Amino acid sequence: MVLKVFFPSCCSSADSGILIGRWISEQNSAVILAVVHFPFIPVQVKQYLGELQRVTKVSVSVLGSWSNSKQEKEERLSQFLEDLGTIFSHEPWIQISKEGDSKFWSCSTLQKHSNNPKEEEIILVYYDQRKVMLSHLHPPLDTADGRAEDASKLSAIFDTVARSRVLFMTDRYDEGPIKLTHWQSDGVEASIIVELMKQASVPACMLLAFLLSLVSGVCRSRVLKFWPLSFLWSKLSTCEQLGHRLQHLQVISSNKKAQNQPQLMRKANIFVSLLIDVALGILLMSWLYRKNRIGHLADTLIPVADHVAEELQDLLQWLMGAPAGLKMNRALDQVLGRFFLYHIHLWISYIHLMSPFIEMILWYVGLSACLGLTVALCILSDIIALLTFHIYCFYVYGARLYCLKIYGLSSLWRLFRGKKWNVLRQRVDSCSYDLDQLFIGTLLFTILLFLLPTTALYYLVFTLLRLLVVIVQGLIHLLVDLIDSLPLYTLILRLCRSYRLAAGVKFRVLEQQDGKPLRLLMQINPLSYGAVVQTYRLPTYSCYPKDSWASLCKKLFLGELIYPWKHKGEKQD
Repeated sequence: MVLKVFFPSCCSSADSGILIGRWISEQNSAVILAVVHFPFIPVQVKQYLGELQRVTKVSVSVLGSWSNSKQEKEERLSQFLEDLGTIFSHEPWIQISKEGDSKFWSCSTLQKHSNNPKEEEIILVYYDQRKVMLSHLHPPLDTADGRAEDASKLSAIFDTVARSRVLFMTDRYDEGPIKLTHWQSDGVEASIIVELMKQASVPACMLLAFLLSLVSGVCRSRVLKFWPLSFLWSKLSTCEQLGHRLQHLQVISSNKKAQNQPQLMRKANIFVSLLIDVALGILLMSWLYRKNRIGHLADTLIPVADHVAEELQDLLQWLMGAPAGLKMNRALDQVLGRFFLYHIHLWISYIHLMSPFIEMILWYVGLSACLGLTVALCILSDIIALLTFHIYCFYVYGARLYCLKIYGLSSLWRLFRGKKWNVLRQRVDSCSYDLDQLFIGTLLFTILLFLLPTTALYYLVFTLLRLLVVIVQGLIHLLVDLIDSLPLYTLILRLCRSYRLAAGVKFRVLEQQDGKPLRLLMQINPLSYGAVVQTYRLPTYSCYPKDSWASLCKKLFLGELIYPWKHKGEKQD
């Protein structure tokens, strides 16, 4: 049998005493947590360990003795340490001794109550107690090849050290009957600023929670469920982003304590994401209001809108002629061209009517950047949607007309083959038509077929324009989702204190000497950056359609409306 002893490296220079820790019988391992120094009273040690077990729910006991003879080895001390095994009666009783400044320690076990004592091979594993206590061991993403079983064995060691945090709150300056050596024995880490922030955060969180409850109550009121407001709330990405951030504020201001490490990390990621988002928004707001950039932007917006309208008029004039040498149906071409030109004329009139108020609107919109960069980006996306509303109308008109002709041609094609679409059973059935129906169907099929190229050309041009607007809005929403979902706190933690996010451990073999136990150094393997993002990624409010390229091409061919994203609970048209 192989006995593994996990010894904290901070206790290597501790004075002689007894070893307290946890015995894991399933793994035949001993996790040493601290060293109790002389002098001590065994009854007080047992009482202290009993109280520690009640608080930490960890079976902490005396596992053996530790001898650190800085001068010549003392026989009386070693005999006394050996006799302590009869008082605390732990099987096996581990004896670790260090002579002077030697790196090679002696390690043995005693089994006084065993009839057939066996010699066990001992492996001494050194570990950094502070890093192991503060780290969180993540389960492997790939559970094959017995990795899950190895992770469960390691988690028992990490869990033992983490749950024994109360033990490490006692340092050598405490006036108690028991003196301990562990990673905080030289003084418990504390910060007056952190304690003051903890005390001040309680009333601040209560006030914030009360205000958020009022805001959420207004948002859930029946007034917002009526048609115009409910429609705007579902279509404007700014409203969706504000609701998303409101949920985040409710999470971080909640009085409910995080139950486990993932919930704590989620709260920290949300808090850092909000903090950086608001900081970037304030920087953007300060840049906009400096040197009258809002006025320059308002003065540039009207000429740009006029230029876009002129380009669209030139495009429509080109389509009303002979585009690329194609022979179009002149009557339909003129009707569609004049119809769209009239819409552009209405749009230009609307823009010039709003021109005196654009600077004031942009000035108030710029103030919304204090709510965060993501809110400002969502407002920009909504402004682009409003400024390109005429392009969207052109796309809808062309798509509906093209879709009507495609479905009409497909229905008339079934008429030629003696088929019809059964609406009740949702299938194609046989049907007999008389001569008049076939004659009218032939005339309609011929008319729709010869008018299809003209309609298809208008549909193709306006679809490309719509896709250009969709790509710009999609890039903006991709940036918003990146800021919302990126676990910034966890990434900063991975960069600065990588041991806090443990993916596993590795053992490095130290220098060996004959007759001495095998010495290993346990080091923590941190999670990769990709695994950090995959594990702690925050959910976002928008969900992009996961259609394949074949499905998108089919929708384009059939003239179905395509949107760049769809909100939760909202179906695509």
